[in-house]
Amino acid sequence: MKKTILYILLLVMSYSYSQELNLPVFTQYLADNDFVISPTYAGIGDNLKIRANGLTQWVGIKNAPDNQSVYADFRIANRSGIGISAYNDKNGNTRQKGVKFSFAHHLTLDYKTKQFLSLGISYNINSFRIDIENFNTTYDVPILDPAITDDRSVSNNNFDAGLLYRYDKFYLSLNANNLIGKDTDGFLGLEPSRLLNYQLYSGYVISSKKNKDVEFEPSVFFQLFESDKRSSTDINFKYRKFNRMGDYYWVGASYRFLNDQFLDPLNIGPMAGTQWNNLYFAYSYQITINDLSGFNSGTHMITIGLDLLQSASNCACTRGTSQSYYR
Repeated sequence: MKKTILYILLLVMSYSYSQELNLPVFTQYLADNDFVISPTYAGIGDNLKIRANGLTQWVGIKNAPDNQSVYADFRIANRSGIGISAYNDKNGNTRQKGVKFSFAHHLTLDYKTKQFLSLGISYNINSFRIDIENFNTTYDVPILDPAITDDRSVSNNNFDAGLLYRYDKFYLSLNANNLIGKDTDGFLGLEPSRLLNYQLYSGYVISSKKNKDVEFEPSVFFQLFESDKRSSTDINFKYRKFNRMGDYYWVGASYRFLNDQFLDPLNIGPMAGTQWNNLYFAYSYQITINDLSGFNSGTHMITIGLDLLQSASNCACTRGTSQSYYR
């Protein structure tokens, strides 16, 4: 029992340590919001798309990670798009907040075969803080360390860059996040200086031959951290059903594993969502498949959204791979 509790504490602490490396990606991008993954998706589609996410991880564990985020992107002119996202992340006594400004430009490689290339870049502002006012004395430690005199907060600026290739219903996104290294305290020796991480997102939208209002979408998401070569993979599948008005619902599932533990699931769970008129709602539930499973009821995420200001582009390069981009 003691070993299990120690394992949980180490896992939570390691999550806090890696929090500054990159905001955790769970299933936010699968709620029909590819802009979560890459700035290259800004401006694809016919609407101003707004999505707000609320995520609670490891429900049942005290001070477990909790996250809120909002995303918005829309097209400017015929071939470009801009977007903005903001987040608030809480994990125990650590707080991280940030905002990201994105720009994308979309090019037509071949009109007849529907080949398009999108280039994107983001500028990020992040703030990381430790809430020392929540520190408490204990019987073994009756007095707090006098060296703790402030909130130990730090801010940094960084950039992301990516490209997106689309060939009819196929898509492949490659991204490099946190391109600039971070200045560190040489006396501390624990801060990560290499924040760079890579993401690959690819999938294919399959239209049913029997029913044009039905889509199937298998996809894969891969993430690699430069600092310690940690990597993980998501395998996803979605089913969409549209009505005559363009409204739709979808159901799906996601399966995540660490790549050094191939096909040994870390998280697995169902998800579902619906678009009705200009309103969007989705829910995702992830079951934790490790020693933490006996201490929590899983990770829950809710997404709500709005699609506004419909305006079609004269350029096919801003068309998405799914009907869900157009209503």
